[in-house]
Amino acid sequence: MRSGHVLRASTLQALSLATRDLEDLLLLDKPPIQPPAESPVKRSAQSAGWSEPYSRQKYYQYAANKEKAFLELYAFCFSLAKPPTGRNIDMDTASAFWSVLVAPKYPIMNDILKFIAEKGTYKGVNKDLWNMTLEFCRTVQPDLSNYDPDGAWPTMLDNFVTWKKSSCGQSSGAQGEEQSIEIS
Repeated sequence: MRSGHVLRASTLQALSLATRDLEDLLLLDKPPIQPPAESPVKRSAQSAGWSEPYSRQKYYQYAANKEKAFLELYAFCFSLAKPPTGRNIDMDTASAFWSVLVAPKYPIMNDILKFIAEKGTYKGVNKDLWNMTLEFCRTVQPDLSNYDPDGAWPTMLDNFVTWKKSSCGQSSGAQGEEQSIEIS
C-alpha cells in the first residue's frame, strides 16, 4: 500500500489532531479542511522536511466521499468492538458506539437506544443487526411515517416500532386514521 493511502501520524499531537479532524468531518458534519494550494514555497518547505501535522491524503479522500467514509468507520467499529473469536458484540458496547456514531446524525437512534435500555432484554448484536440498524436510521423517518411493516427488518427493530407507536399513542392500521362522524 502506498503511503498516500494510509492516515499517518507520527506523534500523539498529530494523532489527536487527525482524530479531531475526522470527528469533525464524519460525526459532526463540519465542512472539510481544504487541501493547501500547491506553491513553490510549499514544495521547497516540504523538500526541506516541513510538512502538514500528519499526512492528510487519506483525510482528503474521506472528504471527497463522506458517506462512504462514514460507512467504512461504522464497519470498522463493529470489527473493533467484536471479540477476536466472537461473532457478536454485547448490547452495552453497541449502544455506546451507536450513541456516538449514529445518534448525532439520525435522531431516531436516540429512541432506539431508549427502547433498548427500557426493555433490557437484548444482550448482543450480530453484524446483520449492526448494519440493519444503521440502514433503518438512514431510511426511516423519526415519526415512522415511512416505515414499511412488510419490510425485512430485524425483530429488534420491528419490536422498537411497536414500542414507539404504543408509547406515542399511535396505533397501526385503520384505527389510527382520522374518522368523520356525521351528526344529524
